[in-house]
Amino acid sequence: MAIAQAHNLRRPLSQNPRPYGVRISLRRNDPFRNVLGPEWSRTHWFVTAAERDAALAEMSREHEYSRIGDRPTLVCEKVEKLAESRGL
Repeated sequence: MAIAQAHNLRRPLSQNPRPYGVRISLRRNDPFRNVLGPEWSRTHWFVTAAERDAALAEMSREHEYSRIGDRPTLVCEKVEKLAESRGL
């Protein structure tokens, strides 16, 4: 991946492998799928499983500004690049 303006990054890009991920996608009944498309997803990568698990807990928690009865429409799931995580 090429970075056009590296000075705009919040933190420097790490050269360490990032084999542990969290894939975010939309539920089947989410109307936002009409905007983003049915196959939309975003994957966030982390160096360690512990970092990934902490981020997953934060991403999937109930937001403090949620209304009573609101249900999350994002699906968060753990993913892993097995070759990188096992050093193959």
